[in-house]
Amino acid sequence: MAENDIVLQAKNVTIRFGGLTAVSDFDLTIRSHELVGLIGPNGAGKTTIFNMLTGVYKPTEGEIFIGGQSTRELKPHKITSLGLARTFQNIRLFKELTVLDNVKIGGHIHYKYSGTSAVLHTNRFREAEDVAEEDAMKLLDIFNLRHRAHVYAKNLAYGDQRRLEIARALAARPKLLLLDEPAAGLNTGETMGLMDKIHEIRDRFGVAVLLIEHNMELVMGICERIIVLSFGKTIAQGTPEQVRNNPTVIEAYLGEPAEAVEL
Repeated sequence: MAENDIVLQAKNVTIRFGGLTAVSDFDLTIRSHELVGLIGPNGAGKTTIFNMLTGVYKPTEGEIFIGGQSTRELKPHKITSLGLARTFQNIRLFKELTVLDNVKIGGHIHYKYSGTSAVLHTNRFREAEDVAEEDAMKLLDIFNLRHRAHVYAKNLAYGDQRRLEIARALAARPKLLLLDEPAAGLNTGETMGLMDKIHEIRDRFGVAVLLIEHNMELVMGICERIIVLSFGKTIAQGTPEQVRNNPTVIEAYLGEPAEAVEL
């Protein structure tokens, strides 16, 4: 693949909190349209990596590039504008706003008008708002939420809140979508539907996906490549089949001798 196919690259990324090294010498390259899984035991450093990729934390050492641009000096909203969007392990919606407004907020960086235009409700403001609403409604259609557009987010069922958070992230038009345990709290049927939806998102929007997930059926079912962390270090990476059959992965992830379990 060509160099310009690289969406994100992390080189020798390390972060320390006091005397604790949470992530050590982490390397990651994600190319256009890839679907990559990041797995490991609780406390392995997965969400810490997401926080570094999105600018919430700054690495102690190493560099992160999006589209070839270093993010070291950038605030999270600037990183979003480069093409990175995420969901959270614990859902973070604007609960007191409507479903529609949540999605519109996710895409706000793409609709340009001045503060004065907003206050005066000028034609430019109204035109931008109309486009924003139309775009948001298209995303709600994809997630079967159009009929809930004017419901407060707090009144959605849990599974619908998960889908809404993904729709809001997609409103930012990312090149890379980070999903932090999107299947958490979902039942089996909802998880299977999510697997199909993630594939659809990748294909429809041409977006790369990096996924943290404890549900091994989901990870093995959709990811083309999997990276395994343990105590902040990468212990393996490869195809689902390679990871599934790696004794070090099985022991580290499940905490049992490799011969006694099946991933």
